[in-house]
Amino acid sequence: MEKYKKLDNSDITYIKEIVKDEERILVGDFINEEYSHDELGGTSSYPDIVVRAKSPEEISAIMKYAYEHTIPVTPRGAGTGLVGSSVAIEHGIMIDTTLMNHILELDEENLTVTVEPGVLLMELGTYVEEHDFFYPPDPGEKSATIGGNISTNAGGMRAVKYGVTRDYVMGLEVVLPNGEITQFGGKVVKNSSGYDLKNLIIGSEGTLGFITKAILKLLPLPKKVISLLIPFPTLEQAIDTVPVIIKSKTIPTAVEFMQREVIEDAEEYLGKAFPDKQSDAYLLLKFDGNSVEEIEEAYAKVAKLCLEQGALDVLISDTEEREESIWKARGAFLEAIKGSTTYMDEVDMVVPRNCVNDMVVYLHNLQKEKDIRIKSFGHAGDGNLHAYILKDDLSDEEWEKRMKDTMEKIYQKAHELRGQVSGEHGIGFAKKPYLRKSLPTENLELMNGIKKVFDPKNILNPHKVAQL
Repeated sequence: MEKYKKLDNSDITYIKEIVKDEERILVGDFINEEYSHDELGGTSSYPDIVVRAKSPEEISAIMKYAYEHTIPVTPRGAGTGLVGSSVAIEHGIMIDTTLMNHILELDEENLTVTVEPGVLLMELGTYVEEHDFFYPPDPGEKSATIGGNISTNAGGMRAVKYGVTRDYVMGLEVVLPNGEITQFGGKVVKNSSGYDLKNLIIGSEGTLGFITKAILKLLPLPKKVISLLIPFPTLEQAIDTVPVIIKSKTIPTAVEFMQREVIEDAEEYLGKAFPDKQSDAYLLLKFDGNSVEEIEEAYAKVAKLCLEQGALDVLISDTEEREESIWKARGAFLEAIKGSTTYMDEVDMVVPRNCVNDMVVYLHNLQKEKDIRIKSFGHAGDGNLHAYILKDDLSDEEWEKRMKDTMEKIYQKAHELRGQVSGEHGIGFAKKPYLRKSLPTENLELMNGIKKVFDPKNILNPHKVAQL
């Protein structure tokens, strides 16, 4: 266990000299409660000081000082994470990047956009679409920062066709734990020049370096988008249809599964009715392309396959109003489930596509076994399931016991199905015990070895991911 320096007045005075704007520095009682936790709130710890940084140079100077004095530093974006990645476990300095929210360059010749880490996903999406470009990564939380998306290698609904955040990060400017500023990658499309350090930073949850700039790959904007809402008699039939769709080589942009019980939560949360009531189980598919004809050809083939697999109907979302109502409901699932209970914790496991149904059936049976409510939905196209364990009116003691038992069982089942602990939300602090159980000791030792090379004093986001 590292011995960290406890922040004192001389440290705070030095940091104020670096920043030179006291309005961007919060200390003690002036630190908002939100800085003590992330979106789920299960991991809580206050930093001693919060700095709302505006430049890589400020972050570099603070990191140099922190490194010299062995003071822990926690990077923070919008705080929308679900595993405690941006919580200051060892207190110390928290650096908030939300003011570093500028789009620096749109390079139309190289199809790239360069952004600061505090740019929000929804701001980036709107900006590039106005210029007829497309940034495909599509995590559900649109108010997350790009820095946070890169730190967790965020996925989202479009991953089945377009891939995840990692596939769109071409270059990074990074402040290392010792305060040095360096670049990994760039605008080149191919690169075999040594170890891929850029890809080590992506998904490292702020434990190896502090992202201060990103060069992102763009695609031409698809001209048309159409969705299909497909009711099935059972969820098993719906999910068993997904490998058939993927095998047909007509890959939808998104393949989501949803159940009536979660749809009802979304209806209540939004105060709006879902467009269809005829089933308890649905697949929601999205197709994009450059013409209606191109999309129609793709979805007609998939619609036929779904009907052959037992679908009750194929509803084409060909109006903006219907399209919005369906996807708004899907986008509200997390908040709707959260609003339906007193507290919840989540499991973001990923399994091979052909094992999704096994996992969903297991979750249904586990509810009865553990006498606890579990709501699930997810990306059927890439095997990433989100299961939410609900506290309801359980006592704190009973909740802790049942929740931990349930989580252990879920991760154990995912492991049996050759899956992994996290598909897109990361490990952070909350999921570390489950990562340790799921990976070989050799892998964990390599991860901790990499951490020591980047950060020998272990000051940057300590106690996260694989750190012992």
